[in-house]
Amino acid sequence: IATGGAAYLISQSIKDAKVLAFEELGMEAIYEFDVKDMPVTVAVDTEGNSIHTTGPAKWRTI
Repeated sequence: IATGGAAYLISQSIKDAKVLAFEELGMEAIYEFDVKDMPVTVAVDTEGNSIHTTGPAKWRTI
């Protein structure tokens, strides 16, 4: 996940991209990226829990 200027900086790590499925959806298509030195935060874990839900709930208790 990234927003604003951070998204631009992170995008510079993408060296190649190819559409794997749903090309007709444009930016919502499924892509495969070839990346180098890309710092990321995983927003959804393997159980489907989203940091956008769990994060704010946790931060409210701190």
